[in-house]
Amino acid sequence: MDPGRQDEAMLPDAHTAHPIWRYAPLIARPYVQLARLDRPIGWWLLLLPCWEGSLLACSAEYITPNYFHLLLFFIGAVVMRGAGSTYNDYVDREIDAKVERTKKRPLACSAIKPQAALIFMMLQCFIGLGVLLFFNPLTIALAMITPFIALIYPYAKRVTSWPQAILGTAFASGALLGWTAETNTLTPAALSLYLSGILWTIGYDTIYALQDVRDDIAIGVKSTARLFGKNVKMAVGILYASSSIFAAIAVLLSGAGLFTLVGVGGFSLHLIWQTYQTGEKISAEKALSLFRSNRDAGLLLCLGFFVQSIINGF
Repeated sequence: MDPGRQDEAMLPDAHTAHPIWRYAPLIARPYVQLARLDRPIGWWLLLLPCWEGSLLACSAEYITPNYFHLLLFFIGAVVMRGAGSTYNDYVDREIDAKVERTKKRPLACSAIKPQAALIFMMLQCFIGLGVLLFFNPLTIALAMITPFIALIYPYAKRVTSWPQAILGTAFASGALLGWTAETNTLTPAALSLYLSGILWTIGYDTIYALQDVRDDIAIGVKSTARLFGKNVKMAVGILYASSSIFAAIAVLLSGAGLFTLVGVGGFSLHLIWQTYQTGEKISAEKALSLFRSNRDAGLLLCLGFFVQSIINGF
């Protein structure tokens, strides 16, 4: 791949106008792609549960948001999402070469050597570890479990129709990290928020997987999108409804206040809108658009928690 040929180098789900891509040196562009820095939705979806846990905990403890922790979670989400994506592409490089949407990924098209990708992954992990050391021991201990879950994910799609559940267990763990970072305890409210995040992740990643159903069938990759088939709209609706219910339970258990419930309401309405748009035969472009819209769904939930924390902190 000639990195100078920008249009051919860009992946189908990347943002051609993203400044990181436009201003990155040509030699760095494959690494930008490998870490998904040109596709910020991934780190948003890893970051939002962290912010949700932190902000709900601050609301429950009647303190204002811990902005330093919110910043640390941002840095950690970006680098650890990059590390996870690098690992995923390393494991899946032969499969990715056979899928239309992923065949131009740097490892799949040999723009980066596997050994270089592993070194890049370790560098990102070291940065993530440096961020983690600012938190309390309980948060550090919980965070150290997550990478082991993430290690399973690329292999899960080969043996189970529920790889999205593995992904959800890892991605939603930020809710526990955010909560324990502020309270140094695990409570039923935190666990309920975690369950909400798992169900949300399974739902939105099912929508994401609709892009690849045809290729997945051809090469034997499993997913909830394939499993649900014609019933995908109903299945996503059930997952999203359950996620909303557990988010509401988390809020009620925390005793944080009215605006946290308003946040849950906005989150739920967005998920209803997504479900209405979802279906077995939607286009790949529509599936990607709906998947990306989950950043806004998560921000609505965070906004309610943030406002409540500001109110409770005064």
